[in-house]
Parts: sequence; C-alpha cells; structure tokens
Amino acid sequence: MRDVAALAGVSVKTVSRVVNEESGVKADVRARVLAAATRLDYRHNLAASNLRRSRARTGVVGVLVQDLGNSFSASLVRALEDAWRDRGLMVLAASLDEAAEREQQIVENLITRRVDGLVIVPASPRHDYLAPEIRAGLPVVFADRLPRGIDTDSVTTDNRRGAFLAINHLVHVGHRRIAVLTDAPSIATAEERISGVQDALAAHGREGTLDLLHTGIRSEADAEAAVRALMAEPSPPTAIFAARNVLAQGSVRALAEMGLRHSVALVGFDDFPLAQLLDPPLTVVRQDVARLARLVGTRLLERLDGDTSAPIHEIIKPTLIARGSGEIPPS
Repeated sequence: MRDVAALAGVSVKTVSRVVNEESGVKADVRARVLAAATRLDYRHNLAASNLRRSRARTGVVGVLVQDLGNSFSASLVRALEDAWRDRGLMVLAASLDEAAEREQQIVENLITRRVDGLVIVPASPRHDYLAPEIRAGLPVVFADRLPRGIDTDSVTTDNRRGAFLAINHLVHVGHRRIAVLTDAPSIATAEERISGVQDALAAHGREGTLDLLHTGIRSEADAEAAVRALMAEPSPPTAIFAARNVLAQGSVRALAEMGLRHSVALVGFDDFPLAQLLDPPLTVVRQDVARLARLVGTRLLERLDGDTSAPIHEIIKPTLIARGSGEIPPS
C-alpha cells in the first residue's frame, strides 16, 4: 500500500480509502491510485482489512457436508451461497466422508482461519468438542442431522416420516416383500429412516418383519451388488426402498441391466438430477433442500447480527413424489 501511495503521490490513508471503496476521495485522485495499483499488481488484502473492521470478521463461513460430489450436498452448498451472496459472505466447503476424525480436523482448521461461522452436516457421534467455540460466540448451525452433546441451532428433515411414506406407499401398491437398502445404523439419518420403516411395517401389522433390511450399503456400486444378490434369491423382493440417492442410482442400474426395471418397484430417498427422466421415472421421497438451506442460512445471519436467543430446532416435512417406479405392482 505504501508503494501504491508513493507512485500515485498520495498518502497511505488515501490509498486505504480508495481500495476500501470509501467516499470522500476526488475522482482524479481515485483514478491515480487505481492506475498505480494496476501498474504494481497490487491486490487488496480483504481478510486483513476485515480483521480491522466489523468486529474482526473475515467474511467466510465454513460449510461441512458429507460429500460434495453428492447431489444433496452440492445443492445445499449452492443454496447457501445464494442465501449469503447479498451479504458478501464466501463459502469454504469441505467433504467429511462420514469420518468423525476428519470432521474435527477440518473444524479446527477452519476455526484457526477465523471463519465467521460454521454450518455442519456432522459425521461424529457427539459434538461436545464445539462447546468452547460456541461459548466464545462462534455461530454454529447443524443441517440435516441434529447436534449431540451440545445445544445449538439445527434444521433437519423428518427422516423417520420420509421412510414411513416410502414403505406405506409400497404396501398400498400391494407389496409384501420389500427390500430396504440403507447406510450404517450408526449414522443418525440412517437410524431414523430404519425407524420409519419399522413404523410403517407396524402400522400394517407386520412389526419386526425386517428380514430384507440391508445396512452398511455405502456407495452406488454397493447398492448395485446388493440388488443383484437380492434378485438372485429363491424368493426375491418385489419392491426396493433405497434410503439414499446414491443407493437408488445403484439400484436403478442393477434393475435395468437385469431387465427388471418394469418388474420391480423402486422408491428412493432424496431426489437427484434426471431422476424424472429414467424409464420408468423414479418415485422418490424428496427433501426440500432449498428450504432447508434458506432456514440454515437465515439462522446463521441472525446469529452473526447478534441474536443471542435460545437455539432453535426446525424440522422440515418431506414429500413423496410418485413418478412411476414406485407404482409398479408385484408380479
């Protein structure tokens, strides 16, 4: 900044006012300063400037999701970007890959970089490690999964209700042998969805009949292999509930390659791009990602603006979108 001031023939304070877009600088002086900055390849250090102003804000929010390559995570991050754009906040996003140790390492790295707040889709079973930061005033909002061991703001989907809707729908179509593919029960959302499956079966007088429940299915390839194994059994299922979008994608591929896409009903949890263009179009339990992100984004802004009220816990209802694959009757 001193070099720019010397070349432009002005004070360092004047350069500071120009690069920070403050008023009170004559047009010709502003032009001289900008020309000198361009000639010297000067770049304004916004982080350093923000640390001197706005209560030591950096203008950066950390967003931790499970997998940025997943359409749910990507949609959440993009919607948060849109929600914060007018406030000039930048998003620094990272994938956790369901690894608790990775979550805590990334959180520590983000805090040392002085992010203004955190949005977390957590991987760890407890979140007490965040208590000192929350007490110190760092805004933390949980998305998709509830905090455990601490009380802080959260916005989640009623996963239990969503799974209930899927199984209830398939039962009403006439299915009795329904396979359920889900992640490990140690993951909060998977546990809730398994509970929703049990609720639906109990509602139809079939409590405890979870012989076709397959847990620990992590990837699209895992789901494809599981479906192939299921359909090779002497008494295969007539319907499948894939409790994650990547598991639905693997199920679609397996059924298509086996020539069963019009014979076995399929319902997925979470929508994904082009799901409605499949043959048949995929029936899904849809989370309102845009609304979830809007509520998360708004709550974080309220905390940044000084709101010190008690934490809120918003729960969003999912909807079942019937498109065709979930309406195939048992053969």
